[in-house]
Amino acid sequence: MPRLVALGYGKFVRADRIFALIPLEGRARGDGRRTLVHVEGLPEPIIASRSERAIYADVEVATGDGPARRPFVPADQDALFE
Repeated sequence: MPRLVALGYGKFVRADRIFALIPLEGRARGDGRRTLVHVEGLPEPIIASRSERAIYADVEVATGDGPARRPFVPADQDALFE
C-alpha cells in the first residue's frame, strides 16, 4: 500500500498521487501557508503548511526514489536504531 505524506494541518495524502508542488510567495504565503500541493483526483490543490522541499523529500522516501532519511541524533548521544 502506498505511504502517506504529511502536509501539515493534520492533512495527509498518498505519496504516489502528488504530481505538483508549488511554493507560495508574497501575500499568498502566511498564517502557516507554505505550499500548494496538486493531488491526482482532486480538482483544487491542497494548501500545506510544510515547504515543498520537505514534502518532496518525504515523497522520494515513500516512493523509494530517494535515500531514507536518518533521524537526528545529538553528538553526545548514541543512536537507538541503526
